[in-house]
Amino acid sequence: MLKQVLQQSLQQKLSPKQVQVVRMLQLPVLQLEQRIEKELEENPALEEVITCTEEEEGNISIDEYVNHEPSARIYNTFSSSGAVLGNFPTLSAKESLQEQLEMQLRYLHLNEQQLAIALFLIRSLDTDGYLRRNMASLVDDIAFHSNIETSEQELEAMLKTIQHFEPIGVAARNLQECLLIQLENKEQTIAVVTAITILFKQFENFSNRAFDRIKEKLQLSDENFKEALNVITHLNPKPGASIDNIDDRMNHVIPDFLLEMKNGEFQLIMPRYTIPDLRINRRYQDMLKREEKAKTKQDKEMLIFLRQKIESAKWFIDALKQRQDTLMHTMQAILDYQSDYFREGDESLLRPMALKHIAAMANLDISTISRVAASKYIQTHFGIFSLKHFFSDGATNDSGEEMSIRNVKKILIEFIEEEDKANPLSDEELAEMMQKRGFSFARRTIAKYREQLNIPTSRVRKRSLLLR
Repeated sequence: MLKQVLQQSLQQKLSPKQVQVVRMLQLPVLQLEQRIEKELEENPALEEVITCTEEEEGNISIDEYVNHEPSARIYNTFSSSGAVLGNFPTLSAKESLQEQLEMQLRYLHLNEQQLAIALFLIRSLDTDGYLRRNMASLVDDIAFHSNIETSEQELEAMLKTIQHFEPIGVAARNLQECLLIQLENKEQTIAVVTAITILFKQFENFSNRAFDRIKEKLQLSDENFKEALNVITHLNPKPGASIDNIDDRMNHVIPDFLLEMKNGEFQLIMPRYTIPDLRINRRYQDMLKREEKAKTKQDKEMLIFLRQKIESAKWFIDALKQRQDTLMHTMQAILDYQSDYFREGDESLLRPMALKHIAAMANLDISTISRVAASKYIQTHFGIFSLKHFFSDGATNDSGEEMSIRNVKKILIEFIEEEDKANPLSDEELAEMMQKRGFSFARRTIAKYREQLNIPTSRVRKRSLLLR
């Protein structure tokens, strides 16, 4: 039976203007420039200020047009501190495959020649992680470019070590070698061993999908072959491609903030780059004045059109101003919270910091802080960093001292660097060592931090030592 029910509910909806502010807030500098260019093309009531004087600067209101106020002044969207900068440092938004592999090299105790050879091999990889050059030509190249005399056997030994870096299978010379390396690093179950046999002995038939011939040659049952095939199809044929893509490496970001130290005091500014000052088109102001006393239907439609375009332009300018204010408030709060770190650049001084801490200090919503931190960068006197870099959870030791997880990871790196390379520390042993430092972490937590640091498992670290 249908019933009519009167129900009262409270809902929060964003206005079109709020939606525009939110969308603009999360744009990095380069995308913001593109967004402004698009708005200038689509809205004729909005125009870029080519030249301006201090007397022209100021805020603008739609009421100035409707009430026949004097010509509207420029709505300067950026403060005077945000001077336009020329050539400015950029930072790759994504760590490349080469950078990840070179970072893993530091966990190996290599002599000078071994390190030079390893770096040369890593820098010889294609963008998908394969090494497609033969050893003889590499021996000649390293002798010519680095003045290092080596042999194919020495190159081969170092290549084997790199092939067991993360991602497993990188630096392979062909697909067969890539897949076999990945299988060798798996638990040697019956299905994995069968898969190795198939790829090692019947790779050509496998490539040609001659599955019946493979089963006949290796005398495999349908079930055994199916299990082995399932293992092979879950391998990654291009382990390096997921990390290093030429388009990603070319996608550079420009810092949104510039932090300088002058006379012991912080000076935080937002460089303007090529972001222009905007204002309402004066010609549209005059047209609106003329059409205000519209009588015909066509004139009234023109009046509506003009008001819509002018209001849209005003909204856009206001959104830019709000974006700047929000970004500055957020960055200033981060600067105040992490002031010791920004003075010294020492990561051990980085305090545990969550979104809620900055939201409270900046008097903004947590979701707003999240949007600001997601894609913004700052240049300091010790490097360029994403704002996300300064946010980290904290861990409390037995004495009640709170420490950033980033510093906990540094302790973890110290343990691994000092371990017996012939008998690397397991995650369980690392957890026990952290316990002695006063931190109680489960084995799976240690494993998570180790993976985030791109440190291989103890088994892989030991194997890398044996392969040298």
